[in-house]
Amino acid sequence: MLNLAQIQERMSKLNNWSLENNCVVKDFQFSNFKEGIDFVNKVAEIAERLQHHPSIIIDFNSVHVMITTHEEKGLTDRDFDLAGEIDILLK
Repeated sequence: MLNLAQIQERMSKLNNWSLENNCVVKDFQFSNFKEGIDFVNKVAEIAERLQHHPSIIIDFNSVHVMITTHEEKGLTDRDFDLAGEIDILLK
C-alpha cells in the first residue's frame, strides 16, 4: 500500500483524477450512450490485461470510474497504473 507522499506524487501525474474514500476516481463525459459504452469496453480490455478491475457506473453519456486495491484496503501502484492507461485512451 502506498503512503500519502507516494499517493500525492502519483496523483500529480494523472489527468484530473481525484481521491475519494481510498479510491482514485474520475468522471468521463461523452456525446452519447454508445460512446460511453465503447469507452467502458476499452477500459475493460485494459483491466483484463492488468488483472486489476475498477468499479464503473454508466449513466447515459457519463461514466464514473473508481479504482482501488480492495485486498490492500487502500491504494497501490496497480491503481495508478490502471488510471494512467485509462487517461491514454482519451488522448
